Amino acid sequence: MPKKVRPTGDEKEEESVPCKQMKEDLPDIFSVLNFDSPSTFFESLISPIKVETFFKEFWEQKPLLIQRDDPSLAACYRSLFSLSDLKKLCSQGLYYGRDVNVCRCISGKKKVLNKDGRAQYLQLRKDFDQKRATIQFHQPQRFKVFILQLEGKKHWRLYSPTVPLAQEYSVEPEERIGTPTHDFLLKPGDLLYFPRGTIHQADTPSGLAHSIHLTISTYQNNSWGDCLLDSISGLVFDIAKEDVAFRTGMPRRMLMNVETPDDVTRKLSGFLRTLADQLEGRKELLSSDMKKDFIMHRLPPFYVGNGTDTMDPGEKLPMLDNMIRLQFKDHIVLTVGPDQNQSDEAQQKMVYIYHSLKNVRQTHMMGQEAGAEIYGLRFPLSHVDALKQIWCGSPIRVKDLKLNTDEEKQNLALSLWTESLIQVL
Repeated sequence: MPKKVRPTGDEKEEESVPCKQMKEDLPDIFSVLNFDSPSTFFESLISPIKVETFFKEFWEQKPLLIQRDDPSLAACYRSLFSLSDLKKLCSQGLYYGRDVNVCRCISGKKKVLNKDGRAQYLQLRKDFDQKRATIQFHQPQRFKVFILQLEGKKHWRLYSPTVPLAQEYSVEPEERIGTPTHDFLLKPGDLLYFPRGTIHQADTPSGLAHSIHLTISTYQNNSWGDCLLDSISGLVFDIAKEDVAFRTGMPRRMLMNVETPDDVTRKLSGFLRTLADQLEGRKELLSSDMKKDFIMHRLPPFYVGNGTDTMDPGEKLPMLDNMIRLQFKDHIVLTVGPDQNQSDEAQQKMVYIYHSLKNVRQTHMMGQEAGAEIYGLRFPLSHVDALKQIWCGSPIRVKDLKLNTDEEKQNLALSLWTESLIQVL
């Protein structure tokens, strides 16, 4: 029987399951953005630029400014956040450091003006109006759909990256970061993209009392280096079971050496070459943390996870003759890894399914101390082919799943249905 995972620290994208209530709750101005699925939302977000053009010419290559004189889009952006929303958020309980930062740029350096404890609306307005301070929200998608920053800035300059920024939101003096490579003036409805690592500075043009900009940060911890760190341990796990050389002991007292001896470096280099050779042609790599981390820090589907809504799998149980189909594919990952409940050397592989359907928006990206958990199921490796059938996205009859017995087929479907991961058609 499958067991639930205990909380711990190039397929076609599936359309999200429509939700009538979600669409009814959206204001009319949001009609300019398409929330049917992540892909349709992104298409509407960068319109009129085509997705293929964006990824071919701009993604991680160069900045892109999309200027749009669309009144409805400008009204949509303006509705995302306003100064009047600040008072409502304060009444919900915002705390300095955890939820909000108040800061200023003085002589090219960031100065934090945070008080202790709970943030009071009158104090925030005083800092904002009198000290011309910037108010930065931490993970504001906990309160609204988008990542927002309320700042007294609107004019963007991009600089050649001659020196890295010491920390997020810090601003270096212009003489230290070189000559601006781009200079943009944004208006409501405009969208500015720049690749990761781009040094940037925002200024308010003269005559403006304040401005609000929305920042969407994407693709963090998704570099090739992250992938190697994540998959190399699984690759070693697989190869060490077959190659006895990986299981031989290291030289005695090697860990006591201050420097690594040349013969040890050569030995490790040989092992790395063996790993590289074995990597060619592999269709699956054991993922240790990247997939779990991605799902743990992913928001639930737009209309759930607010603390009151729950996913309802429906009243119809999946029986052998029923057709089923995967749903919420963008919120689920499937991976193979060692059995986390075994401590002996003969660990067996298991299939793990992690999902974000039960993630809570109010604690999103707030760390383990905020109660972040990983939700999902685990199955024997013998279930992997049946799960791949379901993961293709096409409807399939329960009795056609590639498992040995009808009991296994129905138990698999029932387990997925209980977590609201499949629909019974």
